[in-house]
Formats: sequence, structure tokens, C-alpha cells
Amino acid sequence: MQSLQQKASEWSGVSTDDAFAIDDGDLFHTLGLQTFVTLSTNFYNRVYDDDKEWFRSIFGNSDKETAIQNQYEFLVQRMGGPPLYSQRRGHPALIARHRPFPVTHEATERWLHHMGQALDSTSAIDDDSKIKLTNFFRHTAYFLVAGVERKDQHHHTPCKDAALKQHPCKNF
Repeated sequence: MQSLQQKASEWSGVSTDDAFAIDDGDLFHTLGLQTFVTLSTNFYNRVYDDDKEWFRSIFGNSDKETAIQNQYEFLVQRMGGPPLYSQRRGHPALIARHRPFPVTHEATERWLHHMGQALDSTSAIDDDSKIKLTNFFRHTAYFLVAGVERKDQHHHTPCKDAALKQHPCKNF
């Protein structure tokens, strides 16, 4: 069975080495807090204004300002800055936090479309950093798809005769 990282590389077309090139430097200190706030704001403005209702509905129960804060705090922390996200929300646990949402290939491509536009419209991001961030986002987005799919495949639900059994049935 392929690891989630291998599946993410296959589906995204981004090797793990390229995806984690963000760790070769200190993007937080290169770009600064405000750049990540601006990037997240640019991104979520696009998401909440998306012309595809099916995509907007994924975020329908989320407050936009909270979504922006969650994203920039996660990015700051992941890119070498202070642990803002973990201090406020605990471990990022990306797969678990995204499991309630329809994290499909189609939704991922739409998400990446908006993130690409947000990266392009955030002028404080230099070309090298943009490449690193793009690779990280693409690989991580497909890591989430693979992780949610795997969790759903292994999700335990009681059998119709669960009272007679000592263990739940698996949905495969």
C-alpha cells in the first residue's frame, strides 16, 4: 500500500522533496507575518466569491474571518514562525480537521486554482518563495485527499448485528 506522501506525490505531480523545499529556508522571516495574512485574505476572498455554488457551499458553515485567521496562523507556524495556530487551536491535524468536508480531486483543483490566484496577487511573495509555496500547497492538498479517502475506507460503523459481535464492521 502506498503511503499518503507517495499518493500525494502521484496525484499532485510534486515530489516530496519539492513539496518540503519550504523547510530549506525560513519563509516566515523572508516573507513576514503580514504577507501570510494578505495571502490568506486574498485566498478566502476568492473562495467566498467563487461562482461555483458547490464549491462555496463547502465553506458555507465557516466564518470567513476565522478561516483567514486559521490559515495564516497555520502557514506562519508551518513556515518557521511562532506556533500561533497550535497555541490557539492545538495540533493542526490537517486530515482530521478536513475530514468533515468533501475533500475531492475536483474540490482540490478548485482550491488550488484560488490559491494560485492569491499567490499571484500577493506582491510581497518573491518568485522563489511562490514556487516553494505552490509545490507545498499542491502536494499538501492531495495529501489531504489521500488521507480523507483512506480514513473513509477504514471508518468503522456498527454492523446490523453489532450487539452480537465484539467488534465493529469495516466499510470497504
